Amino acid sequence: MKQASFAALAAFSVCASAQAQDAPDSAAPIPLVVSKSAQLLTGDTWRDGDRTFRLYGVQSCLRSTSAEEPNGKKVDCGNASLAHLAALFDSAAVTCQPIGYALDKAVFVICGAQLNGETIDVGTALIATGYAFAATTAKGKAVNENYLVAEINAKMKRTGLWGTTFQHPVQLLLNKRSEIQQ
Repeated sequence: MKQASFAALAAFSVCASAQAQDAPDSAAPIPLVVSKSAQLLTGDTWRDGDRTFRLYGVQSCLRSTSAEEPNGKKVDCGNASLAHLAALFDSAAVTCQPIGYALDKAVFVICGAQLNGETIDVGTALIATGYAFAATTAKGKAVNENYLVAEINAKMKRTGLWGTTFQHPVQLLLNKRSEIQQ
């Protein structure tokens, strides 16, 4: 009886192990190509078909906030972020890997763009050119340390929006969250 129980347990373990090994392949999210017909919503979020996607670890400038250029001209900071995402999507083949879901059910993605035979990280490209920022947790800690380094470099070089005067979107969002909690 013990041998039969052991044999059944061993057979079950082998089957369970085989199913567990097969599960990641079938359950793994499939990379997706951003279509040229995607509707850009912000500098870090777009809709493609009936799904909304958001770059993980990236925070674009907020729409309807302004950035003031050295000559005094004001521009919509959010539109500047959006324009740079649009330019990147228009000039490169972009493939994204889904990694999770935001509270609003948007799919968080990490994306790579093919430019001149090289693959670049879309988040790094947007942040390094000064048109997006490193997203943070509610406690103000960077979600992706590499993005924070890219942001600091862009700020030091006064690249993109860093050459203007603007309210940092992460600080605006953290302030809004603090107001809601009070």
